[in-house]
Amino acid sequence: MDYVIQNGQLVMNDYTLAADLGIENGKITAVTKRGELTPEVAGQRIDAGGLHVFPGFIDVHVHLNEPGRTEWEGLETGTKALAAGGISTFFDMPLNSNPPTTTAERVRDKRKLAAEKAQIEGYWWGALVPDNIEQLQALKDEGVIGFKAFMTPSGTADFQHADDDTLLKGMEKIAAMDKVLAVHAESKALIEHLTSKSIAEGRRTIRDYERSRPIESEIEAIKRILTYAEWSGCKLHICHISSPKVLEPIMQARAKGVDVTVETCPHYLYFSLEDFEQIGPAAKCAPPLRTSYEVDGLWEALLADEIDIVSSDHSPAPFALKTEAESIFESWGGIAGAQNSLDVLLTEGYHRRGATLSQLVNWCAVNPAKRFGLYPSKGQLGVGADADLTLIDLNKTWTLKEEDLKQRHKETPYVNQTFAGKVEMTFSQGSIKHLADRTLV
Repeated sequence: MDYVIQNGQLVMNDYTLAADLGIENGKITAVTKRGELTPEVAGQRIDAGGLHVFPGFIDVHVHLNEPGRTEWEGLETGTKALAAGGISTFFDMPLNSNPPTTTAERVRDKRKLAAEKAQIEGYWWGALVPDNIEQLQALKDEGVIGFKAFMTPSGTADFQHADDDTLLKGMEKIAAMDKVLAVHAESKALIEHLTSKSIAEGRRTIRDYERSRPIESEIEAIKRILTYAEWSGCKLHICHISSPKVLEPIMQARAKGVDVTVETCPHYLYFSLEDFEQIGPAAKCAPPLRTSYEVDGLWEALLADEIDIVSSDHSPAPFALKTEAESIFESWGGIAGAQNSLDVLLTEGYHRRGATLSQLVNWCAVNPAKRFGLYPSKGQLGVGADADLTLIDLNKTWTLKEEDLKQRHKETPYVNQTFAGKVEMTFSQGSIKHLADRTLV
């Protein structure tokens, strides 16, 4: 075997097991009682005493921006950050790379770049935009994990939002291909009206920005896209919800048989609107951060398993795009958080709010793998699965410093936050991609 991991606690989707684990040729080849993997069959031994061994976590929503905007982030720096945060597999969004991933050729370009630069395994979202309806089949044939559409302007001129006609035509085709459409669901009409009104009246504070993108904007867009999904039969994934209030129409649609999953992000679970006012532009995102009341409500929904997936929506940019804007309305909207998803879930979820370790596995490994057709190769620690693993010290308390970050730009609202639980080692496809404690090997 290439590696034997000994003395750890293996975390499954519904229980924890004291066992040893063997890895060979990128696969898990043994899960045994402790001590059964003898020196004769074992290669490199890793003592995981005091650590928990999780299936490698999957981040279904990252923006690594390469090619075209590598100065914002790149495949090398972005995937180093993901690996340091315990992520073994990422799904890269079709924006903010330039050109965006609207054709099969651009998928091939990304795959070639990833083979040279990416530290962990990647998959690619294809775009659904007004001018690429005829490209969807070729994108599917090229192996995209799904398709992404914005229902309101994306923030970059090279990735157009999908109007209703584009959504309806695209969802028919995506349903026929049995793929998933992921949507950024906010109401273009409502946001543009409220934004124009606020700016015209000279109201440009952080709280004014939040009011210009109200929860009702999410609800309107989600109701509309759920109607289209019910009509078309298209599988739907709602990205980055900011409030539990948006779950009501989603639950109603599920009851009617609509195939819909929903994600939220660590920043919506950790920071509030009040924090946003203290932190400033580094905490700007869309939808915006909400009140602490909404944060608590999201946790209640997550702990009740009403939310399926937690992903980072890592959306970095040069910090000047945030800080040198005329007001918060013009500041770049995206939070850099590739490295910190598990920090939030362990600290706020496991230690503070009583989430189980198996729930973390479901939110970030099992559910993503099942939703996007990667299970059982990913999302579990069984024999035959890909050797994607994350080793975590649940009880280590530490404070994040800029020098700990692997991403290109170090400006993130998570800097100087103190966390409980630390990623010590990440495997992707049987290779060590992050190692915090050199004494483990």
